[in-house]
Amino acid sequence: MSDSAPGRPSGKAGKPTRPREERTFFERVLDFLTPGPDSTKDLIDALADAEHRELIEPESRLMLERVIRMADMTAGDVMVAVRRMDMLDIDSPYEELLKLVITTGHSRFPVYEGSRDNIIGVLLAKDLLKLQRAPGLNLRTLMRPVEFIPESKGLNDLLREFRSNRIHLAIVFDEFGRTAGLITIEDVLEEIVGEIEDEFDVEENNGGSVFTLADGSHRVAGDADIEVVNEAFDAQFPEDEFDTIGGLVAHELGRVPRRGEVTQIGPLRFTVMLARGGSVRWFKVVRAEAPTEQDDV
Repeated sequence: MSDSAPGRPSGKAGKPTRPREERTFFERVLDFLTPGPDSTKDLIDALADAEHRELIEPESRLMLERVIRMADMTAGDVMVAVRRMDMLDIDSPYEELLKLVITTGHSRFPVYEGSRDNIIGVLLAKDLLKLQRAPGLNLRTLMRPVEFIPESKGLNDLLREFRSNRIHLAIVFDEFGRTAGLITIEDVLEEIVGEIEDEFDVEENNGGSVFTLADGSHRVAGDADIEVVNEAFDAQFPEDEFDTIGGLVAHELGRVPRRGEVTQIGPLRFTVMLARGGSVRWFKVVRAEAPTEQDDV
């Protein structure tokens, strides 16, 4: 007869389970997570308290908070809007396709036929090289199937599908069935770990707030110091009135700009790449074209 008490799990491979007091903090935190809507705030407060008591590092607390908040987010919250999507026209010459691939630096591209709303597949940048070696190949044979998801798709479910189906990019459609944007697995992961830099980003000597992109434009953090921006772009923005470039742009507009919004201040044109929590995380910055004589008339 067994000496163990009935109904008490003994763990895998006969190993006894750990006493409750020996469980990790993360395991104990998960015990707080319940389906009720009031539990999220309590869990986040518990994480803040754990950080205050130095039980977890600030980076760990921030990542856990992002995981918790992600449960309430959808694909529509983090997608790249359709007007900002870089797409390939299947009828374009090879030289034009290659130029766009090199300029943007993406690894995957939606492919459309006729109109941008008619997305017929996804092309990997590396597959485009096969056309250079064998011009007789048909671009259609190189395309991968495209995944379509609704704007309301939860990020947790989407991440699970990305992993299980080995998908890296999906096209998002709105309630009317029209293309609303695209979302990648990187977009979802950045909600957990923060901004992910890639090999096309070159960090300048400015504390990691200004990056040169493959097309020659720049990505600038919303909290970049005015002094840093002035130095990077040889600009003359007032350094005594605002601390950050995001504050300056918001002041010029009279509000926090929205994602995709474009505004020009002095010699620079700012496009909002990412806005969260009432502030701009990243701008895309290019020098504005000098006005021609005809424009001055």
